[in-house]
Amino acid sequence: MSDGAREFDVIVYGATGFVGVLVARHLAGHAPTGTRIALAGRSPAKLESVRSELGVDWPLVVADATDAAALATMAARTRVVITTAGPYAKYGRLLAHACAEAGTDYVDLTGEVLFARDSIDDNHEVARRTGARIVHSCGFDSIPSDIGVHVLYEQVQADGAGELTDTTLVVTSMRGGVSGGTIDSMRNQLDVMKKDVKLRKIGASPYSLSPNRSAEPDLGRQPDMVTLPASEVDPTLRGHLAPFVMASYNTRIVRRSNALRGWSYGRRFRYRETMSVGTSPLSPVLAFGTKLALGGLVAGLALPPTRYVLDRILPKPGTGPNERTQRNGHFTMDIFTTTTEGARYTARFRAKGDPGYAATAVMLGESALALALDRDQLPPSQGGVLTPATGIGNALVTRLRAAGMEITARKL
Repeated sequence: MSDGAREFDVIVYGATGFVGVLVARHLAGHAPTGTRIALAGRSPAKLESVRSELGVDWPLVVADATDAAALATMAARTRVVITTAGPYAKYGRLLAHACAEAGTDYVDLTGEVLFARDSIDDNHEVARRTGARIVHSCGFDSIPSDIGVHVLYEQVQADGAGELTDTTLVVTSMRGGVSGGTIDSMRNQLDVMKKDVKLRKIGASPYSLSPNRSAEPDLGRQPDMVTLPASEVDPTLRGHLAPFVMASYNTRIVRRSNALRGWSYGRRFRYRETMSVGTSPLSPVLAFGTKLALGGLVAGLALPPTRYVLDRILPKPGTGPNERTQRNGHFTMDIFTTTTEGARYTARFRAKGDPGYAATAVMLGESALALALDRDQLPPSQGGVLTPATGIGNALVTRLRAAGMEITARKL
């Protein structure tokens, strides 16, 4: 929000958690001089410890995720709230609503379809009234996907090459750890969907985050768990492609961006996400094996006996890789499309650092700084529950490029 009379530009909520510390550290090193930042959470002692570790003199704000009054007071003090406190279905609802009510911009890391759907239903109209930009999914979920398609679309438009049709993201390379927070969010969502058939249908719908599902074009099935020859995506590609573990969430964010823009990407825009498993003769087997493994993980977390075992193997919430692992991580995502005029285009989003930790901290921190400091570069908006592309757009592209991330688009 643009009210310069507020006490802070950015509050980092959940600042004592693993990712919260990483985000705060990024802001300490890269926020412009004079940016007014505060650290927030429920434990004064832990907040003081983080502040001391960072060597900053930022104010501390104490607020529990279940205390609506404290969250409302906190939201009213700042222009932007960053929250890393998940699972968001458990700890994010009151804060997102407090920000919508206060006209305060908000960014988070959620990859939870049901939480995002609830937030849209609860907060979109409120945020439109107050002008708040509630922007979910500003980390590895789902900035590379959403911003990648955004720059692809802009290049096609600049060239006058028509609209986007079949569009596929390929995770060309990736190295990083598994997030304990992501696993915990998956557990929580599976538990909720097991109890309610209606929620399972919402989770399975390709347009579950659409502003108006009945207005979406009928493009047939758009499955998330796909394996296919890479040459079907683009004739220059080799080997086989496997499902990408984050596809079931990222695809819905990208489709929401299209709908919020009046389907400007195209009414025939079909979007999916995949992952390269190499070009060896074994790549079809590896792709199918990846599909089985991902399905097995979901099934294992849904069934009590296997969950008991998996809970002792998988990373715990609030934990993460050491600094060396974070530093050595990386990802490259390539997006391919064919336009209504038959032209082929590609976009690339590449970054160094563990995707879910080091790179995510940069993406989340820069999203908040763009909202707080780059108001004149933001997409036109009355506010609402938005996406990275529709809520922050080119202001974020500029910041991420300056932070060393490669974001490009070109005609093939």
